[in-house]
Amino acid sequence: MMVLFGKSKKTEETVVAMLASAIRRDISFAVLAPDQKLKIDQLRQSYGGSNHSMRECLRMLAAEGMVEATSQRGFRVTSATEEDLRDILLMRLECEKLGLERSMKAGDIAWETRVVAAFHALSRAEAEVQASPDDLTALTWDEACHTLSSALISASDSPRLMAMADQFYNQSRRFRLARLREGRIDFTARSDRARALQEAVLARNSAAALHLLEQDIIEDLGASHL
Repeated sequence: MMVLFGKSKKTEETVVAMLASAIRRDISFAVLAPDQKLKIDQLRQSYGGSNHSMRECLRMLAAEGMVEATSQRGFRVTSATEEDLRDILLMRLECEKLGLERSMKAGDIAWETRVVAAFHALSRAEAEVQASPDDLTALTWDEACHTLSSALISASDSPRLMAMADQFYNQSRRFRLARLREGRIDFTARSDRARALQEAVLARNSAAALHLLEQDIIEDLGASHL
């Protein structure tokens, strides 16, 4: 029987995506703290949505590693310990270095154009976040970092590799944004590394580019002491 009224599947998917984006943001900014229990009713009061859409949202975030299911069939924010950071760092390095190596071998002019544009956008975002480090500019800056990360591996010809890199990038957000809030990011050093990385990538100097990417990810997450 045809249903004339009610949400379409596409509308429901849009609602779930919007809920996931809002909760992902609040986990990244520690509004929702590590290990915090996530109760459906409380989340609906804060973010809206139906029981079904909120549960689907939490399942999506669980697949990304942002939240985890508990033994009581509920959810909680994933932990954010040094061990978690070490593991996320390991996976980011493995995925992004492999993706960049493959992209440098196969990338064409269109790939180089995406990379240059992403470096340029990041430079502008870094200037803005240093001038006005509020939540909006912080999110814009973090998204510019994400865009560059994705652009560098976008010629890897492996959707699964790119999806994994995206997943672990998302899991690393709160560590990076915490460092930003605490004023512990050296933007001068970041700018120098970005300039050197761009030059190495465009020159197809694989050894230098992979070394610089590794250094950038480690310093970006404050993981040099691990």
